Amino acid sequence: MCETIAYGLPGDFMRLSIVAALLLATGLTAPVLAVAPAPVSELIKSVDIPHEDFTLPNGLRVIVHTDRKAPIVAVSVWYHIGSKDEPKGKTGFAHLFEHLMFGGSENNKGSYIKTLEDIGATNLNGTTWFDRTNYFQDVPTPALELALFYESDRMGHMLGAVTPEMLATQRAVVQNEKRQGDNNPLGLTQYATLNALFPEGHPYRHSTIGSMADLDAASMEDVRNWFRSNYGPNNAVLVLAGDIDVATAKRLTAKYFGDIPSGPKVTRYEAPVPVWTETRRETMHDQVPTPALSRNWVTPGRMDPEAPLVDIALTILAGGTSSRLYNDLVRDKKLAVSVSGGAQAFEKVSMASIDTTVAKDVDPKTVEARIDAVMADFLKNGPTADEVSRVATRNVAGTIRGLEAVGGSGGKAVALAEGAVFAGDADFYKTELKAYSAATPASVAAAARKWLARGDYRQTVLPGKREPSEAAAVVKAAIPAATPVTIVKRMPAPVAGASPSLTVAPIERATLSNGIQVELARRDTVPVVQMTLSFDAGHAADDRKRLGIQGLALTLLDEGTASMTGPQIAEARERLGASIGAGAGPDRTRISLSALKPNLPASLALLADVTQRPAFDAAELERVRGQTLTGIAQEEADPGSITRRILPVVLYGPDHPYGVPSSGSGTAEGVSAVTRADLLAWHKRWIRPDNVRIFVVGDIDMAEMKPLLEASFGGWKADPATPKGTKAFPAIPAVSGSRIILVDRPDSPQSYIRGGTVLPIKGRDDPIALRAANDILGGLFSSRLNMDIREEKGWAYGVGAGIGDAEDRVTSQIIAPVQADRTADSIAAMIADVKALRGPKPITTAERDNSINNSVRSLPGDFERGAALLGAIEKNALLGRGDDYYGKLVGRLTALTAAQLNEAARLLSTDNFVWVVVGDRKVVEPQLAKLGLPIEVR
Repeated sequence: MCETIAYGLPGDFMRLSIVAALLLATGLTAPVLAVAPAPVSELIKSVDIPHEDFTLPNGLRVIVHTDRKAPIVAVSVWYHIGSKDEPKGKTGFAHLFEHLMFGGSENNKGSYIKTLEDIGATNLNGTTWFDRTNYFQDVPTPALELALFYESDRMGHMLGAVTPEMLATQRAVVQNEKRQGDNNPLGLTQYATLNALFPEGHPYRHSTIGSMADLDAASMEDVRNWFRSNYGPNNAVLVLAGDIDVATAKRLTAKYFGDIPSGPKVTRYEAPVPVWTETRRETMHDQVPTPALSRNWVTPGRMDPEAPLVDIALTILAGGTSSRLYNDLVRDKKLAVSVSGGAQAFEKVSMASIDTTVAKDVDPKTVEARIDAVMADFLKNGPTADEVSRVATRNVAGTIRGLEAVGGSGGKAVALAEGAVFAGDADFYKTELKAYSAATPASVAAAARKWLARGDYRQTVLPGKREPSEAAAVVKAAIPAATPVTIVKRMPAPVAGASPSLTVAPIERATLSNGIQVELARRDTVPVVQMTLSFDAGHAADDRKRLGIQGLALTLLDEGTASMTGPQIAEARERLGASIGAGAGPDRTRISLSALKPNLPASLALLADVTQRPAFDAAELERVRGQTLTGIAQEEADPGSITRRILPVVLYGPDHPYGVPSSGSGTAEGVSAVTRADLLAWHKRWIRPDNVRIFVVGDIDMAEMKPLLEASFGGWKADPATPKGTKAFPAIPAVSGSRIILVDRPDSPQSYIRGGTVLPIKGRDDPIALRAANDILGGLFSSRLNMDIREEKGWAYGVGAGIGDAEDRVTSQIIAPVQADRTADSIAAMIADVKALRGPKPITTAERDNSINNSVRSLPGDFERGAALLGAIEKNALLGRGDDYYGKLVGRLTALTAAQLNEAARLLSTDNFVWVVVGDRKVVEPQLAKLGLPIEVR
């Protein structure tokens, strides 16, 4: 560990660390002393969610957290019921009912999501897992009362809205969700893992999605009994977080939830941690390019004090690029291309795993033997203090970042609700953080020896014909009608107030001594600073003769610099609790940093080193090349990824900047051709100070930020002998008529459809009317395409349409994973929906109002997170917009008429679409032939 050296007056000190030494070694113009990583105990002090609780007479527990940073309130309802609570023969019911809860209620007929879209709800969703079902949305403060009315109507006035037709449709949607998951590579492995980990009859043995047979057998009476038994207020927790106080919460919850009667006490099944004493093995086959190994254990549940210790052990072993197995298998011996691991904690048990993707031409038994050796050493000698501390820092840093949001799937409302539901303590997140902080090498080693030294399940998946999937079955059973439910008329629904105004932080600007421009917006919600180095590059920077060079270069940035090795970088990043990433989109190449404020100087030094001085070591290049080639092969086995690899190249042509696989991974031929000299030349040409702008959002102002950036990036100079990269946009191939590209993927229970065309407009044209029209066609849940294919026909889990976000010519695309036997029917229906929008069924005033209301009222919620603001600042600069763009956007949107949206919708044509379909050719091709479009089979 590093020595601590004190400077200055009593009470004022700086700690010289290895990261300070890094700063001195990077060749900066002035030596900089960095504060050493803040101790975990200090970081934990910044993690706090003040709240007050109260319970209504009917048993509904309400938790209130006040956060006035934005005019939004997170409404999060958690029911303590999940798939582990399902009796035999009723698997999948908890999840099925989650879907039914979005179908509307007795006093809110129709789609619940459509209603909430209109009031500008963001982060609107519901999820089901083994232990709970939750429903959440962030709503503008003026719409809170209406949201509570609707949410309470689902809790107390639901069954009268559930019809046999609704149940049949949502059952079909759920079964298509199952097909969609099963259709992915390794999609069937979860069922085998659960069967092996848990004995017959154990509540955690079956998957949350359930079986096709049980879903097919669902009746109206089953649904009613499930609701009556499990959805009472006494089995729920309601969290209100954001622009609200306790007095208001008490008044509104009493008004809308107070008259709902308590439900029966929920019966809980025993769910002990199974004790396995021997290793069990299973071999499966799937459409994967290389073998995949999975080693699994059942360990104690979330409230057990040993649960965090087991997770720490597995994280040290396999959780990230600093882990022991990653260093051994991937870096040193090059036996694998990826390793991951950890423990997922549930209420009664945890499921722990180590997952490995084997390198090409490597015997899985060799990999298994190395895992055995590394684990044996760990179990014998235990972890180091530094390893344990790094994991704790990662955990706390992740928690801090999550607390930026009041709601959604990982914000403050989630932290409070999870603790209240499972531990009876809304502050349980603090207990967990303290457990990670208090862990020692001895305690971690003891827990690992107890739980990981015996009774594992080892699964090997080999390339080959996958096992049959029950998801391929198509349900035909009808649902008989049931006795009508008495509907109790409630008070009229309240009216949502006026939309709150959007307040965007002012932009501060500065220029570093080498000319780099900096734009910053202060956001002090959490002690985090987020930063993007935005290079004017993007997919155009990918050499067409070596397609994939950019992806290789960006991956190699943190795999070694002039002063640090890849493992040293990974470890330093963890000690700092920092996140550093790199990627490219159509127009920009980005290197990003998310840093804890106390560790910002050292984090910036690390970012500067990986950005400016990558080593591109020859040995590391060969290793990463192998990982990239395997990644490309994995993309070519995944249905959605296949469409993303094909369609951009077909639409734009291979010479256009946007005509590359959208993942940016390139091609096997291109990646194979890259040399170290190519990488160095690429870096000099594109990653340079005269080609970048820096964007910053976080708990800092420019007066504090500029000196730090000056120290890290102000001395950076471009190579004068290397010209800066340039971009050109050639003509796009003309298209006349539609066609289909069919990619044969045998035994697929679904067909993945992605169709598109290039529009005669550019992103910098700012086509807001077109985007609003597209929302009505396929951008919103309530869009015509989704309501037709999913909600009315039940052929898909979801269908969407989008307009591209590029600076130059943009695309119009439709995406639809559909059940295999409805592939052609779905394409025909989507074509008909688009034609109707442009012809006999134009956009109505009601549809226009819903689309515009959603866009306007959701803006405060959209900008709650700093990452969204960071992206907006960058986009304004990219597209030449002013700082007041979003302030003026509300007026521009509200001025749009239905006639203007219909005029814009003329561009939404499928007449020149290229449809890429990935599915089972023998099932799909005869259907597609009936459409009368040319078909190319790949």
